[in-house]
Amino acid sequence: MALDPALRSRIDALLQSHRIVLFMKGEPRAPQCGFSAKAVGALGMLGVDFAHVNVLADAEIREGIKAYGDWPTIPQLYIDSELVGGSDIIEQMANAGELHTLLGLAPPDRTPPAIHITPAAAAMLREAIDGAGAGHALQVDVDAAFNARLQLAPVDPGAIASEAEGIRVQFDLASVPRARGLSIDWVDDARGRGLVIDNPGAPAKVQSLSAAEAAERVAAQALTLVDVRPVEERTIASVRMPFSILDGTGNAELEALPKHTPLAFLCHHGRRSAAAAEHFRTLGFTRLYNIEGGIDAWSQQVDTGVPRY
Repeated sequence: MALDPALRSRIDALLQSHRIVLFMKGEPRAPQCGFSAKAVGALGMLGVDFAHVNVLADAEIREGIKAYGDWPTIPQLYIDSELVGGSDIIEQMANAGELHTLLGLAPPDRTPPAIHITPAAAAMLREAIDGAGAGHALQVDVDAAFNARLQLAPVDPGAIASEAEGIRVQFDLASVPRARGLSIDWVDDARGRGLVIDNPGAPAKVQSLSAAEAAERVAAQALTLVDVRPVEERTIASVRMPFSILDGTGNAELEALPKHTPLAFLCHHGRRSAAAAEHFRTLGFTRLYNIEGGIDAWSQQVDTGVPRY
């Protein structure tokens, strides 16, 4: 595909305006594909600010960026106007510390996390590892929302690894700080039969809050209300109480708040706000709420003067 000169100039201007640019599907707080989520997670681990372009909102850019760097897939990461690659390369470079070097950051902490495996869990895991054949280990991945996944993987001499109950446990770099103190047990009781993971370092889960409860707490100045809808929707219907917005302009200010700040997220029906709350959970916020039913419920429970749409 020949790249239109005007579009090339547009992309050039984007790259020259920001040192780090991620072309992705969706936004960092709500990626729309697994590969984009992996890329965002790798960059989030570095703790660097980066610009992003949602290619789903710009069909020209979506196709043009593929021709611009001769790279056929999304996401794509650019640093200093140079293409780094897609999600697999981003993850590999982040895990190896190469992105830290490229960006002039201090080398990452590769100290293996200490985890606990109960004897009962160890017996089951050894059986599974033996069944997979020689040269396998337990791989533990903990994502940005602190969801842990266990799988068997070939022994990787370059991986960050620790040992528990005689079992080699491997981690990628992003999982290391999230896995510290993690424990794995085997249960066969009312909860079911299988491995159970407990991660004491995980932030508290997002809680549901009714519109009426949220309004009471906002009125008492015990809660910060955050409307995640775009300005077009807020123009149609908006709460008549103090609130912050999350539309790209107020994000940095909110993310800089103390991590114990109570935040309640609001959208139309509760789905987008749930995703936004989870994003703040990955940032370490500990008192997060999603308003059930969104602005629609607010109109019914709190203020009938707020239009429904």
